[in-house]
Amino acid sequence: MRICRNNKKMAERIGRRVGGMALTALLGVTLVGCRGSEPPTATSNAQRYNMQGRVVSFDKAKRQVTIAHEVIPGYMEAMTMPFTLHEEWVYDVLAPGATIQATLIVDGERSWIESPSVTQVADPKLTTNGTEPASGLGPEPGAEIPDFRLVNQAGEAIRLHQFRGETIVLTFIYSRCPLPDYCPLMSRHFARIHASLPPKTRLLSVTLDPAYDTPVVLRDYARRYLPAGEPLGRWVLATGSDEEIRAIAGYFGLSYWAEADQIIHGLRTAVISPEGTLVKLYRGNEWTPEEVLSLVSARR
Repeated sequence: MRICRNNKKMAERIGRRVGGMALTALLGVTLVGCRGSEPPTATSNAQRYNMQGRVVSFDKAKRQVTIAHEVIPGYMEAMTMPFTLHEEWVYDVLAPGATIQATLIVDGERSWIESPSVTQVADPKLTTNGTEPASGLGPEPGAEIPDFRLVNQAGEAIRLHQFRGETIVLTFIYSRCPLPDYCPLMSRHFARIHASLPPKTRLLSVTLDPAYDTPVVLRDYARRYLPAGEPLGRWVLATGSDEEIRAIAGYFGLSYWAEADQIIHGLRTAVISPEGTLVKLYRGNEWTPEEVLSLVSARR
């Protein structure tokens, strides 16, 4: 059976049938994207990869699907990763355990999947309700940030409160992250901010992969994003024990977990005042260096 995005009644009917436990009654139903989908327009330099796997969870509001995918030849080993998927109709027919085939587009700083084909196959091992694992919203503006303990790229113990008197822009990354619009985008943004960093402002990138991202690895990672020979200056990259990393990530409402040699995670970027209180918390990647620089400068 095939449906198109503009066949609303059919999509709604199938969507109701695959919801919850009724999924077990739908085996071998294939749904393929048709005209009417509206993914971004790729540039001529975009790379395309065929991919397939099983849906683990999805979040329609965020236009995101987490897929346990097979090897993507020429790009990525088999693992579980979140992918951006813009076609709205697909979310009416997705369910945990469904098989999905799609084209992965990697276009500069952006990546997404398009032209999805979904086959509903019940999988009792996948018991999520169809949404991403709940992440906390994190603190509200004005909240005092705890004195978290970390280790910087020089191997030195640091604490957040030692930076009192400076504005801190904090984000979470890990060095092996393969998708250009996740950790690499955060680090490119930080490099652009670093080039125009106002006085008494500090950047802090916290790894979510402390077992791999040692201080030396983090130092070398940051240098990929800076002009040759430019010192890190006031850009600090930090690791710590697993408990310390989970404490700071959890405080900012960030959920993550390991899958093979990768980390499945969301995004959080916080601006912290010189007094140690939260100014703003960004919960995705839809912020710009100019926006953050403007926010920091306005508080001076």
